[in-house]
Amino acid sequence: MDNILSTLEKILEQRKSASPDSSYVSSLYSKGTDQILKKIAEESAEVIMATKEGETDKIVYEVADLWFHTMILLRHKNIAFSDIEKELMRRYGVSGLTEKLNRTVK
Repeated sequence: MDNILSTLEKILEQRKSASPDSSYVSSLYSKGTDQILKKIAEESAEVIMATKEGETDKIVYEVADLWFHTMILLRHKNIAFSDIEKELMRRYGVSGLTEKLNRTVK
């Protein structure tokens, strides 16, 4: 797998048509946005707790869970991972302070 994010994006998209009884991801899709957001909140809290404990391996594990559930949300909302990549590329090389000042409310 030369690009795990692309591979995961394809698998997450395929899970949309899977039975909720046979796939964790499909079960989240079937429960809707609120359940996916609850998982993201839970994973965010676990990242915070792992970081406070200072265990690098645990931080990596929890961040992977957070990213994974965020990717589920993106596919649930039909947002391509490349859209996030484009936004990060747009911000690259721009001071965070400058970028924040230039934001427009959408």
